[in-house]
Formats: sequence, C-alpha cells, structure tokens
Amino acid sequence: MSDYLSLPGVYAAGRLDADSEGLLILTDDGMLQSRIADPKHKLPKTYWAQVEGAPDVAALDALRHGVDLGDFITRPAAARLIDEPAGLWPRNPPIRIRAAIPTNWIELVIAEGKNRQVRRMTAKIGYPTLRLVRAAVGEWTLGELQPGEWKELHV
Repeated sequence: MSDYLSLPGVYAAGRLDADSEGLLILTDDGMLQSRIADPKHKLPKTYWAQVEGAPDVAALDALRHGVDLGDFITRPAAARLIDEPAGLWPRNPPIRIRAAIPTNWIELVIAEGKNRQVRRMTAKIGYPTLRLVRAAVGEWTLGELQPGEWKELHV
C-alpha cells in the first residue's frame, strides 16, 4: 500500500491476499475500521472470481448453502454467474489460460472473510479461482477506480 500513497494515521480496514485485487478501504476512523474488519458486524463483501471451468447450478447452490472447507463450514453466500466485469484492468501477471478449459466469472457475496476463503470455496466445488477481485465492501464499491487510484470519502 505504501507504494501508492503515504497518509499518516490512515490504515487499511481489512485485508486482501497478495494474489487478490480490488477495493481496499483506508480510514483514519477506528470505529469504521472495526465495523468493516470485525466479522461480528457481518458486513457483506462482494467478489468477482474468474474460475476455471463452467460452474453449474449444483456448484452455485453449494456456494449458496455453505461449503465445508474442513476446518469450518462457510456461511451461505450469494452466488451467480456474471459476464466479465466491464472496465476491469488487465491482470499483471496474466492468468494462465488453457485452450481446452473455459473460464467463467462468479459474483460471490460473503459476510465473513477468513484467509483465502473465496479461493478455497471455489476450489472445493471444483472450480479453482484464477483471478479474484473485491468489487465492494458494504456500501462502498470499486466503481471505475483503477489499480493505484483512490478517492476520498467522508462518512
């Protein structure tokens, strides 16, 4: 984050895995940070996952009902197939593409955020995540922001 901006007293509310992209809320408000990051508040987070293969209804239903990841069972999630998100920047480095295996996009809304949870969920149902973009945290959306861009909000 310090590669993009240096604002004293401002810190990330939550985290993104190193392999993930997208929206990260920065704040100087401890109460807001807690509301966003603390799982007890169940703030929904929306992700776009580019997955290997073509998920069927049964796979999406598994996400909607909760997935047993071994160490815990996820809460039910909203899950649907979507077209590739418009205006999405190129991935750097690019994902691997295999000619014989299609990729598709899933929009997944979860109200928890355990380590690598979305990736683990899609892998468990048989469709590994190739690219993961956080599109929204609660009411705040990525909109048309590009990597390294930010905008100031007053809440």
